[in-house]
Formats: sequence, structure tokens, C-alpha cells
Amino acid sequence: MGWKGRLACITLLLLSTSGCSYLFYPHAKEFTAKAKGTTGIETLINLTTMAEATAQKAKGGKGVDQPFDDLHNQFHAIDDNVCSVDKSTREHPAYALAVTHNKELVTIFKRLWKFKDDQPQRDQHLDLFVSELQEMRQTLQSLR
Repeated sequence: MGWKGRLACITLLLLSTSGCSYLFYPHAKEFTAKAKGTTGIETLINLTTMAEATAQKAKGGKGVDQPFDDLHNQFHAIDDNVCSVDKSTREHPAYALAVTHNKELVTIFKRLWKFKDDQPQRDQHLDLFVSELQEMRQTLQSLR
């Protein structure tokens, strides 16, 4: 395989991996550090609390303003940290529900991104995102 083939393989590998990587969202790592708990679950709970407060600040805004950018990075921190939970915790049924909540956050955030410039859709999607964060946090708290 030539250098072009290797480059294509590396590029494909980087683009196809999701979660557990701060390659494309380096500020997510900073938010993870701020939210660091004694366990992966504690870190996720702290991140959901942080993201909820940021989502409230993002209401009424437009475009990728500072609160929206922070929320975007916090969202990626949550998504990345879901896979950082220890193996024994991942075996609990509640963890599977937390993963489902995370997938719902992904879907909501994609729609939120689409409507970031349009009111009232932005605020409606922020409300939905906050509601899902609260449900995820409640599920995570059951895993303590």
C-alpha cells in the first residue's frame, strides 16, 4: 500500500471513530477536567449539571454565541465520557438506559444546531435538551 492508501486509511479511521476522542472538540477536554469526579459516573453527573446551566444561558441567543459554543463542547464531553465508565457499571441495565439518553441528546443537539439561528425553535430545542439532560442525570444517579 502506498502513502496515499495509508493516508486514506488513517483519515477514514479518524473520521469513523466516535466518542472518546477530543481530536475535533479540544475544549470538551477542558470541560471534562472541570467536571472531574471520583468516578466516571460522577463526572457525567457533573457534566450534565454544567450543560443544563449552560443551556439555560444559551436561551434567547442566536448563532454560535459563547453559551452555545460552551454547550456544544459540554455535549461532546458528555458523549465522550459515556464510554469512560468502568466495566462493572456498564453491565447494569441502568447504564444501557443512560446510553439511550445520550443517543437522544445527540439527536436533539443535531436539531438544535440546525435551528441555532432561528427563534423560537432554538429555545424549544434547548428546553428539550435540558429535559433530556435531567432524565439522563436521574438515570446516572441510580448508578452511584
